[in-house]
Amino acid sequence: MATNVTCPKPMKATSNGAFQGDNPLDFALPLAILQICLVVVVTRSLAFVLKPLRQPRVIAEIVGGILLGPSALGRNKNYLKAIFPPKSLTVLDTLANMGLLFFLFLVGLELNFKSVSKTGKSALCIAIAGITLPFALGIGSAFALRATIAQGVNATSFFVFMGVALSITAFPVLARILAELKLLTTDVGKLAMSAAAVNDVAAWILLALAIALSGHNVSHVVPLWVFLCGCGFVIVAILVVSPIFKWIARHCHEGEPVNETYVCATLAAVLAAGFVTDTIGIHAMFGAFVLGVLVPKEGPFAGALVEKVEDLVSGLFLPLYFVSSGLKTNVATIKGVQSWGLLVLVICTACLGKIVGTFTVAKICKMPTTEALALGFLMNSKGLVELIVLNIGKDRKVLNDQTFAIMVLMALFTTFITTPLVIAVYKPAKRTKKIDYKHRTIERKNANSQLRLLACFHNARNIPSIINLFEASRGTDKLESLCVYALHLTELSERSSAIQMVQKARRNGLPFWNKGRPSGTNHIVVAFEAFQQLSKVSVRSMTSISSFSDMHEDICTTAERKKAAIIILPFHKHQRLDGSLETTRAEFRGVNNKGMMIAKPLLMDFAWLSIPELGSVVRLLVESKTVGEVVRIDAESSNNTISADEEVITDFKARVSDDNSIKYEERVVGKSNEAIAAIRAYNRCNLFLVGRMPDGELALALNERNEYPELGPVGSLLISPEFPTTASVLVIQQYHDKAPPSNDA
Repeated sequence: MATNVTCPKPMKATSNGAFQGDNPLDFALPLAILQICLVVVVTRSLAFVLKPLRQPRVIAEIVGGILLGPSALGRNKNYLKAIFPPKSLTVLDTLANMGLLFFLFLVGLELNFKSVSKTGKSALCIAIAGITLPFALGIGSAFALRATIAQGVNATSFFVFMGVALSITAFPVLARILAELKLLTTDVGKLAMSAAAVNDVAAWILLALAIALSGHNVSHVVPLWVFLCGCGFVIVAILVVSPIFKWIARHCHEGEPVNETYVCATLAAVLAAGFVTDTIGIHAMFGAFVLGVLVPKEGPFAGALVEKVEDLVSGLFLPLYFVSSGLKTNVATIKGVQSWGLLVLVICTACLGKIVGTFTVAKICKMPTTEALALGFLMNSKGLVELIVLNIGKDRKVLNDQTFAIMVLMALFTTFITTPLVIAVYKPAKRTKKIDYKHRTIERKNANSQLRLLACFHNARNIPSIINLFEASRGTDKLESLCVYALHLTELSERSSAIQMVQKARRNGLPFWNKGRPSGTNHIVVAFEAFQQLSKVSVRSMTSISSFSDMHEDICTTAERKKAAIIILPFHKHQRLDGSLETTRAEFRGVNNKGMMIAKPLLMDFAWLSIPELGSVVRLLVESKTVGEVVRIDAESSNNTISADEEVITDFKARVSDDNSIKYEERVVGKSNEAIAAIRAYNRCNLFLVGRMPDGELALALNERNEYPELGPVGSLLISPEFPTTASVLVIQQYHDKAPPSNDA
């Protein structure tokens, strides 16, 4: 008997609008827009919640995908039918796989086999151990799964997929975990990255084999043909495409924009490579990954490709892949003692294979126990690469719904525990001994001895003020008595470019780089080099790539290592042309405040705008009477500091008495309004040099209008809207080794 089956009509791209009676959710484009917006909001919100736990964003994206799927919100059938109807899944999967295609291209761009080859045999041995033992244990767990919840699937394909799923280490996720924990430039980090790179390539080869074996083959020769054609594609790409990429890279010059034709041709080649590998029967992502590996990493070409692709792909399209996975994941299928027992078995097998295998080989290579254990935990991270394997297995009918859900939860658990376990067992910062040096302040007996400054900056707007400060500070001596370390403060993000920059870091355990990179790649470095050639100041540029939560630690640690006497931090606001202040990044204010609390042996300064030569020195003296109704401060608590200040002032007056270029003046004030009027009289000066925490009743009276405590009462007054000046303000705070801050220089 024939049965009439009505197929749903294909979705049209755009609607005529709600006013003409169309429901936007019945059309492909508006529905896809809604899905993308929902995914971005959910995943970014979860990433914000998980940020204090120092988890990579991939955790939030996996969890977000599961929450949006049938495991949580999808239990409401009306929601699932309206937002993720079955007829829209083809468009969603296409967009998700397009994002995956270009993301794998970025992953290939991050892989640098030259750095891998420098790590020696240890990384290779660890990578082999991190693949073979988990692969064998994965096959063992596959027997248990196939005997219970995965009956009837192709045995060979299932065994290979399970082995690959348990042996993978997610290279992109591992890179971000190491960067977040500041381990990327340590020996453990270098070794982990190199081993993960080898592991990644081996896993892709094994996955290609698994895909070839999982097809609906009419002949046993087909998998062999698929594998051989895949190898042929790689060989042709190396022989033909790689020379073309090298030719393009040679024609991209430092400091010049990369030709749009080169970028467009490369992106088109990525799509073409994906088409070829999909035609072969592997997966489109393999072609994109191979081309990413072949792109030369030196020069501006690779950076331009990353800049064009990463934000759109990583921010919008890639999260769709996690939702696509989440829609296939139904945690409710894991029920009963048997299913939960199999989940525990898979998790234990995955952790045991990776951690034990890596730890054993690391100990054979004579690594310390804590480093070997940390390396094992790091190699156990899964993430996106694991989901790629599982989704391919699900699409190829190798993994059923229950097995797929178990494996997704395993990937989520192993990645989630990586960061806390590494933090618990490995703390390289404790191994660093505190460096002691004599000149922690600018005061010294020999005026010709070298003065070291650490000048931090956020962007190019801070450069003129810093260079002018150097010029005013270097004096007229022919000797290079001023040494400046210019530290560019950069936020660590999930972007591939940030990881590429961190990978160029020096082997000192800190995310700083200043060597092995042509100066033409950074206009800021060029500015400092030009100033160094024109002056007698030694300037060394560096870059710090850290999250805002611990950027201050990098600043203070660098000052200790470089034996700097002064740290100069830029204010978190900059002045517009109309004189008003505009916030650069509010997070930098927190960096400044945290830095002032822990850098006790150092001077903390805030410098901004332009600072020309020094001309007049004005000292405000307070009359010996009560200011307003403020209680008088006990003079005994600051006798030592006052006498030291007087000694410095007396010495200064003696030295400048015969110098007509410097004018010294003392003004007596009694009330806060008199002090403000005295300061206002000098509003045409070029530089105000003030202390952050002055003592006395007058300072307390001025404190009532202190909007920015980090600048002190006078500094906050000078940048207030009621004070019309375009002068620079340099606020100095002095800390003492044993006593709390009491007086300012």
